[in-house]
Formats: sequence, C-alpha cells, structure tokens
Amino acid sequence: MNILHAVVFALALLSCSNDDDKAAAPYEQYGSTFTAMPKAEDAIIYQVNIRAFSQEGTLNGVRAKLDDIKALGANVVYLMPIYPVGQLNSAGGQGSPYAVKDYKAVNPDFGSLEDLRTLVNEAHSKNMAVILDWVANHTAWDNAWITDHPDWYQKDEEGNIIIPPGTNYNDVAQLDFDNKEMRAAMIDAMQYWVYTANIDGFRCDYADFVGQGFWTEAIAKVRSVKSQELLMLAEGTRVNHFQAGFNFTFGFNFFSALEQVFNGSKPATYLQDSNATEYANNYTESQRVVRYTTNHDVNLSDGTPYELFNGRDGSLAAFVVAAYMKSVPMIYNGQEIGYNQRIDYFNQTPIDWNTADAGVLAEYKKIIAFRSTSNAIKSGSYTGYSSNAVSVFTMKKDSETVLVLSNLTNVPVSYIVPTALGATSWKDAFSNAPFTIGTQVTLQAHQYLVLKN
Repeated sequence: MNILHAVVFALALLSCSNDDDKAAAPYEQYGSTFTAMPKAEDAIIYQVNIRAFSQEGTLNGVRAKLDDIKALGANVVYLMPIYPVGQLNSAGGQGSPYAVKDYKAVNPDFGSLEDLRTLVNEAHSKNMAVILDWVANHTAWDNAWITDHPDWYQKDEEGNIIIPPGTNYNDVAQLDFDNKEMRAAMIDAMQYWVYTANIDGFRCDYADFVGQGFWTEAIAKVRSVKSQELLMLAEGTRVNHFQAGFNFTFGFNFFSALEQVFNGSKPATYLQDSNATEYANNYTESQRVVRYTTNHDVNLSDGTPYELFNGRDGSLAAFVVAAYMKSVPMIYNGQEIGYNQRIDYFNQTPIDWNTADAGVLAEYKKIIAFRSTSNAIKSGSYTGYSSNAVSVFTMKKDSETVLVLSNLTNVPVSYIVPTALGATSWKDAFSNAPFTIGTQVTLQAHQYLVLKN
C-alpha cells in the first residue's frame, strides 16, 4: 500500500468510526453545551424539594424562582427525584420520591420533559448548573423492572425479592448489582437524562451501598456524553467514591458533630475531630465533603436549623462553620429565609415564602458571596484553633488567609488567642473594616467573625 492509499484508507476508517459513534449514541443530544459550568471547588449547591418549593409543587414552580436561587449565590440547583413515584407498599402520603417507578419519565405531578428542559435552559442562561437526584440502589415495587426482569433484584432463600438489607424501607426493592444487564440498563437511564434534558450531573442517593465498580463504570459513561464537566455527588462517605469519579462525598459525620456540639454533649473542638475523620485520606483541592445544616432527611427527622442550633442566631453560627470549614456548602430550600417548619417530603407541603426573615437572607447571601471570592475558603488548607466554646480555624491558599471564629454557645465568651494568631492585623471579610487580634477576643452569644489578610 503506497502512502496515498494509506492516507485514504485511514480517512475512510475514521469516517466509519465517526458514523459508528453517532449510530452508537442511544439518544439525540438536546440543548447546547453549558459553558459556565462551575468547578467542583466553586460549587454552592441549592437543594430543591419540588413538592415543597412552590404552591403548585411543579418544575415550573421551581423555574419561576430561579432568580431568587441565583440571588442567594447558588450556582448548582439540585432537584430531588423528578421521577414517577411507586404506590405499591407506599410509605404513605403521596409516596417517597426515592421509590422510583420509572427511571426515564418525569412525575406527571411535577410536569413534563419539556418543563424540565425549560427549567434547565433557563438555569443555564443564569449560569447555574442543574443536577438530578439518582436512586440507584433500589426501585419501587411497581417499577416495570420487577415484572419484566425479576432476575435484576436480590432475593432471599425462598426466591422472594427483598427490601434493602438492614433497613425498614418496605416501599422499595433491592437491586442486584452483580447483574450486568441491570447495570447496563441503569447506566442507560442515567445517560438518558444527560442526553434528553441536558442536565449537568447527579447527586447519587444511598451511594455507600452500591459497589465502587458500578460507580466507576457509570460515571465514566455518563461523563462521555457531553463535552463539559459534570458534577457527581455521592450521598456517602467512602473515600473510594473519589476513585470512582465522584467530586464530592457527604458530611454525615460533620452534621452529627454539629448536633452534638449544640446540644451540649460535645465541645466545639469536636468539629475539628469530625473534619479530621472525614478527611482521613488525602483528597485533592477539588475533592470536598458537602456540608450542611439541614437537608430533606434531617429537616423531617431531626428538626429545622432553628430547632437544632438554638434558634436564628445559632443556625447562622453553625452555617458559617459548615460552609467554610474545608467544604462545599449545600442549602436546603427555605433555610435561607429562616423557614422554621419541618417539611414532609412524602406530601406536598408548600413553603410559605411570605414568612421570609430578610435579615437571615441577607446573612446567607453575605456568607455565600464571600466564599465565592475566596480561593482560600474554596480550596485552601485548613488549620484548627478551636476552644470548647468557639469554633476557630484558618483556611489558607497562596498569600490569602481567612480566619473564622464562631461562638457555638448561647452565652458571651472570651476566646484566648493562641500564639500563632496573636498580635495580628486583619480585615473584616464582610465590611473590609480593620481588625486587630490581641490576646483574647470577646464574642457575644452565637456571634461569628470572618477575617482575612
């Protein structure tokens, strides 16, 4: 074969390969590339409970308030499960959104695929990504997979499909991740939403109970769909989630530590211990634990931030620590206005946005806005200096250092400044006013300071 023939042959192969790739794509790509995708370390995640977010409880109700989410400072909109909900063995009410009846459909109560597309398009136009909640571990009992592919599920010794082992989740059936056909169907369904709705990633429910091998395969194939980065959040704590391709793990331990500090059973130094536990293995700068002071689960089971963290001021003192201590923050709809009602996500329980506390909203905006400008907070190194009452730490990157002091008690305290921080000059991160640290700092009940130099 001469050189000319070789070139022609190579071009022909390339053409065939491209045609094969196009033919292999299972769905047509909807929409255009989202060019403002935030880096993982820049993410501010806003969790939307569709049933509660608006009076109508629909995707259009979410779309109508995208400007408010944007104004808060969030750049990632995380939608709780959008899929039809199973009713067989239902957990009550309208059913758990985590009992998925059909992985490739929009719950008609929420709207249509076109409604989702419109929401995603408008979010993108406002420079916000959209990620979906993905429920891989189990399905509803009236999911078609149960009857069409019973071999895709785990069974007991008598051949009966089981609920997730070690749980009382009677409304869902446990999938068998040793079954290659099921894994392929699951990955296909995840890709479906990237193709047909142009979404930007997934928050993966119950991730610790699904093997690393599946996540590695699924994330690689999902990320191959689009020419942009996708954000992947594991609702789990395994460090091998990062090896599988996740950007974030979940701060279960840190939230529990916050609860214990505020109920008086642990000192503020316990948060340092929790941070060390969650980062026991080496992470890269962009690999962070997502931390929160509320979400759909703990809001319903444990209480609102006001209930858990000694009211309005305590909830803010807790949030600034959770948002700044080597983390990516997540906000659950309503907390930013001081909404002090538990939200039953098994039913449509609309948030009353007319009860908004403007002062609380202003504080959330201020905390988030500074984080968005601070490379030290987003991806810096952490050093703890806490006392029993005050959470104190620095975040440092290059020439920028941020010092956070947050009184986690409901009484004034004097914090004795360690030598490493004493006799130093700073600026208030929010007002830019000068601030000099001497041998001690007095903080009022639940007062916090964020300083920079």
